[in-house]
Amino acid sequence: MSRLSLIRTRIYRTVARQLHGAVPCWICGQQVAAEDATLEHIKPLSEGGNSHIENLAISHAACNHGRHAKAARSAGD
Repeated sequence: MSRLSLIRTRIYRTVARQLHGAVPCWICGQQVAAEDATLEHIKPLSEGGNSHIENLAISHAACNHGRHAKAARSAGD
């Protein structure tokens, strides 16, 4: 298992423990299943964010990818 996968699993389990099993997506707010969880940078790296645990949140893979696609389209305008 990669270091990133271990961090994602650790964050997911911590949030699940704190919220009694319900892990909300940082973007849409709906519950995220463990197998669909991805790490999201709260403040994007492109805007000076970092990969410290304080700047990472759980999101759905589709929400995470959709957010980045939307940002790329906006930047190209």
